[in-house]
Amino acid sequence: MTHKPKITVVGSSNTDLVVKAPKLPAPGETVLGSEFIIAPGGKGANQAVAITRLGGNVTFVAKLGMDDFGRQSLENFKKDGINTDFVFLDRESPSGVALIFVDDRGENMIVASPGANAKLSPEDIDKARASIEGSDILVLQLESPLETVEYAVKIAKSRDIPVILNPAPGRPLEPSFIWLIDYLTPNETEAEILTGIKVNDDETAKKAAHKLLNYGAKNVIITMGKRGAMLVTKEESLLMPAFEVNAIDATAAGDAFTGGLAFALATGKELKEAVRFANGVAALAVTKMGAQPSMPTKNELCKLIAGALITWGSLLYKK
Repeated sequence: MTHKPKITVVGSSNTDLVVKAPKLPAPGETVLGSEFIIAPGGKGANQAVAITRLGGNVTFVAKLGMDDFGRQSLENFKKDGINTDFVFLDRESPSGVALIFVDDRGENMIVASPGANAKLSPEDIDKARASIEGSDILVLQLESPLETVEYAVKIAKSRDIPVILNPAPGRPLEPSFIWLIDYLTPNETEAEILTGIKVNDDETAKKAAHKLLNYGAKNVIITMGKRGAMLVTKEESLLMPAFEVNAIDATAAGDAFTGGLAFALATGKELKEAVRFANGVAALAVTKMGAQPSMPTKNELCKLIAGALITWGSLLYKK
């Protein structure tokens, strides 16, 4: 595929209020933090930005409040070159926000208040129907109402448009819905919520993934943090190792992965190559603070992959 891939992302947009702290608080505990930043976030918006910075032609379908956070988010999307024709404004609800704590190891805790995200409706999706039907791939998450997500998926499948679902935040899903998904990208916790199988190593990841395949998902990729991503299809199960980086903030690593996967698949990459590409995008994202500010460009990714190839080559040919 030589054309610039056209990808529609349906999902959430939040403003992230991020505090860096030496440790994550236990219930009832107060922890004195250090650095504080306000950064654009939201799973849908993060994935849209990730795809755009890699070189994709992205249309984003979302709903914002008519407030300062909403206006700033809309301006940011336009600066990144995202098509905002279907970013709707709600007069009654505030824009979504997320409160995020990040510890010294880069681990995080997140609480999101959806605000206007909860008002994204099937009627809004209808307005974007032509964009979905003309896409190379459709990307969704679960920070929008489930009925809206399902409606968008059905539009895509009516035209045989491949669908990537990042099932986050985790919630149970009916097998009849999972059956419509071409690429399912849960993390370990989300895989457990979907299957009832606790994922804590390669074997349990494979077991959970095969259960999702039995539900009807065509391909399952379970992201496993520093270990990489477990790719499971009907033909094979394979752990795709992560790139080694100095992790600062894991916020939006899964979004970076899903965005990278969508871009790679839409440009015609074979699935294993696309997962490796997505691992690289996620690795770069954890080296910076914030969600959208951490999404890398294609040039940054090329440097990471080139460096990794040199390292792998040195190890391979070392006497």
